[in-house]
Amino acid sequence: MPPLNLDRTSADLVLIVDDVPDNLSVLHDALDESGFTVLVAINGESALARARQSLPDIILLDAMMPGMDGFEVARRLKADFSTRHIPIIFMTGLTETEHVVAAFNAGGADYVTKPVRTGEVIARVHSHLASARQMKQARSALDAFGQATIAVRPESGRITWQTPLARRLLASYFDGEYEHAPSAILNWLSTSSPSGTNALPLNIVRESRRLILTLHDQTADGEWLLVLREENDAAQIETLIASFGLTRKEAEVLYWVSRGKTSPDIGEILGSSPRTVNKHLEHIYEKLGVETRTAAANLALNRLHAGPLQE
Repeated sequence: MPPLNLDRTSADLVLIVDDVPDNLSVLHDALDESGFTVLVAINGESALARARQSLPDIILLDAMMPGMDGFEVARRLKADFSTRHIPIIFMTGLTETEHVVAAFNAGGADYVTKPVRTGEVIARVHSHLASARQMKQARSALDAFGQATIAVRPESGRITWQTPLARRLLASYFDGEYEHAPSAILNWLSTSSPSGTNALPLNIVRESRRLILTLHDQTADGEWLLVLREENDAAQIETLIASFGLTRKEAEVLYWVSRGKTSPDIGEILGSSPRTVNKHLEHIYEKLGVETRTAAANLALNRLHAGPLQE
């Protein structure tokens, strides 16, 4: 279905989904008077079609509709990569805890109770649009710089967005694309403090490759931002060669020193004697201008954590 020809330069686009015409009319008029461009849908199927076609900035979604209810509409929107970033505000007359939880589990960012108060709805829309704009700007910057970052909603474990590099890394390490974060990541998040402070990185090892995840921040909507970084033994050794003017064997020794290995360990890995490893270390100390194994390891780690050398 071709995209709608809508002017997106001057007004945010709101999609209202409700099977009651009077509700649509009241909300449409209030939002239109507040300067929004408004689209409407009267059932779940048309809501999905319009959302995918027009990619609204925010969706007001009736929870209880005949046929496909709002919870299922939200789940399908969040399962679609093209629409999962759109904030959803549920409109519901159901205030029991299980229905509120269901709304958030389905991917809702907020909810308002019926009969809706238009002033409250407009205030919520403005608030969530501001958060979405900040997230969009941050995501665009991360995309532009080739960063690997994902946002995860802690209540449901749903991945709400991810940069292209992050998507490729997750698919490589976890065999496919995911709507929810893999269990290893969710288990790690569940053991972190609510503020994310003092959270140790998560290491996922696949042969000679390692995927390292660190907690970066929480958004205004309470989503976790996770930064992903891949480490590869061969690439790390090449970085040490280029950074410090080492021979390949010296770089291999320094790399394994930075990984906490002893001289006998390194000798076994490289097929050398501990005496030969120690001789390489003497040359390494001289080239790095240090006197101890610890100082050499710290220099290596600082260089490796700084990322690839710029051309």
